[in-house]
Amino acid sequence: MDEKERLNALEVALNNEMREREFYLKHANRTQNPLGKRMFQQIGDDELEHYERIKQLHEKWSKKEKWPETVPLKVKDTIVKDILVDFVKRVDEKTRGDSDDLEAVRIAIDFEAKGEKFYAEIREASTDPKEKEFFDLLSKMEHEHYLSLKDTEEYFIDPQSWFRKMEHHTLDGG
Repeated sequence: MDEKERLNALEVALNNEMREREFYLKHANRTQNPLGKRMFQQIGDDELEHYERIKQLHEKWSKKEKWPETVPLKVKDTIVKDILVDFVKRVDEKTRGDSDDLEAVRIAIDFEAKGEKFYAEIREASTDPKEKEFFDLLSKMEHEHYLSLKDTEEYFIDPQSWFRKMEHHTLDGG
């Protein structure tokens, strides 16, 4: 992938991040499920952070036609795992997601899997170490979203089993 193709890939990423943010916010507002609401809101916020960093990168890169030295590599860490841990402590284990919640989570899982792959492909096509690091970070964050959404899907399907797994109950043979 040459410079122009990678720059075009950034344009695709910008569109995807904003489209995904809108999707997450729509479902955060629609769902009545507390975990779904918090998860969709947080991932939507993360997608906005990704959008802002990619937009900044795109603007500088398109002017100079090379990886800009001044774009911060840091993207704010996601807290989606913390949401799951906190949720285990505070909610009734009988609260299920409805069929719309489950469908939304499954669509989101697909978004995140594709996003992870997309950023990994850009990373692999890059030769600049800073560029590789930036896209590696985005790919890893999309993977974290994916895993958290898989957990959310499991919760929506069977809350009681999900709680048992999350609480890590073990039998003491002593």
